[in-house]
Amino acid sequence: MSAVASFHLTRYPPRHALGAMAAMVRGQRALSATPGLRFARQLGTGAGSAMGLGADLCRWATFAVWEDATALDDFLADSPVAARWRQGRETWTVRLAPLAAHGAWSGARPLDDADADADAGGRDGPVAVLTRARIALRHWPAFYRSVAAVESHLHRQRGLVAVLGIGEAPVGLQATFSLWRSASDVEAFAYRGGPHDGVVRRTRAEGWFSEELFARFRPYGSTGTWDGRDPLATARRAGGNGS
Repeated sequence: MSAVASFHLTRYPPRHALGAMAAMVRGQRALSATPGLRFARQLGTGAGSAMGLGADLCRWATFAVWEDATALDDFLADSPVAARWRQGRETWTVRLAPLAAHGAWSGARPLDDADADADAGGRDGPVAVLTRARIALRHWPAFYRSVAAVESHLHRQRGLVAVLGIGEAPVGLQATFSLWRSASDVEAFAYRGGPHDGVVRRTRAEGWFSEELFARFRPYGSTGTWDGRDPLATARRAGGNGS
């Protein structure tokens, strides 16, 4: 069976924010000991859909890679970590079949030997994208100055369904998770001109990142809500009517 990934997003009531942070630290050992888990990172989130500086202390995310779908199923059914997520004010989980990945995360390459999803259906259907970068200290100012223009351009993309800034630290270890109507929409944003294309060229030419990971997935199942809706259901409807 092929490896699968998952992304989990939980919002807690404000009065429980500090307790949720402490529980994540305590739960790291339990998460790491989960059978069938290849890789996992618990992550803070940006405010709203913002990708720059700033944090939402009530909302936390986890990205994980599993040996197979059964390992993920068992975790969601039996793990006290997953049970704690369900006690939050709102939680959303999406299952992800790897399509392509390159780069590393803290030296690990958990998706390198994952089989590309054979049922991806070419360029049709929703696509999830995970990007993660370790920004070299000397390039922090240039990186954060570039965020506003890229973010503004991103939010004007018709094919974008949802996006979230995430990270292991407030600065320097930045990531994004986004959900799109189709692979063509992702490529239109990433490679067909605009601020993002220009920033990517600068990162390569000037060596902004000391490590980076880029991965695409076919999201094939979700539960719960993210800001009151299931964005995967929204993406499927958008793809079906061509809007």
